[in-house]
Amino acid sequence: MMQVMLLWITSFWFVGSWIIPFLAHISGLRKETLTYRGQAFYSLLTDVAEGIAGIAILHRCLAPFRPLSSYWFKFSIKGKWKFDVGLGCLMFPLVNRLSQVNLNLLPMLPHAPVTVLSVEQSIVARDPVAMALYAVVVTVCAPIWEEVVFRGFLLPSLTRYMPVWCSILVSSLAFALAHFNMQRMLPLVFLGIVMGTVFARSRNLLPSMVLHSLWNAFVFIDLMK
Repeated sequence: MMQVMLLWITSFWFVGSWIIPFLAHISGLRKETLTYRGQAFYSLLTDVAEGIAGIAILHRCLAPFRPLSSYWFKFSIKGKWKFDVGLGCLMFPLVNRLSQVNLNLLPMLPHAPVTVLSVEQSIVARDPVAMALYAVVVTVCAPIWEEVVFRGFLLPSLTRYMPVWCSILVSSLAFALAHFNMQRMLPLVFLGIVMGTVFARSRNLLPSMVLHSLWNAFVFIDLMK
């Protein structure tokens, strides 16, 4: 389990920080000189490449253990999970509140540079194509591969060594740490617990993916205000 997660983290970093930038460089492209749409497409390409690499590692590492148990990576539209997703959505205001609590406990350093993300620049510029591409990144790509890794693989793996509730907590902590942002630790851990609980109740990845997508859409729409 640890080997798989370390390989996934390494591939995530290597693809996003080296392979895609290298391919862009030999193609004569510089991200900072791209248009809003070009930067959005660059982000989409990077996210897709990172997701494919991560899922490929899972597939390769789990191949010796096939056939897997029936509840591993289950993906079904059937079941009564819609109610749980609805309850999860009611937690979004609390997640936002935890974001403020986190900032109060661990504020940004006064001398830390304030960076404006390319997605925020596109929103300010009101570029519809760029915003549509970023919407695909945050509401489709990220929820799919993050849920496959953290709820599809890590959480069930942890249940071999600890109770389900503890597995949900540990996988949620790993989910939060993987975002490399201490100012968002509390809300991300809580969000991971909500999505982990939804997954554990349904033994189905689709509900946690839908909830993850709805949360990202909630944040994206909030940025657009």
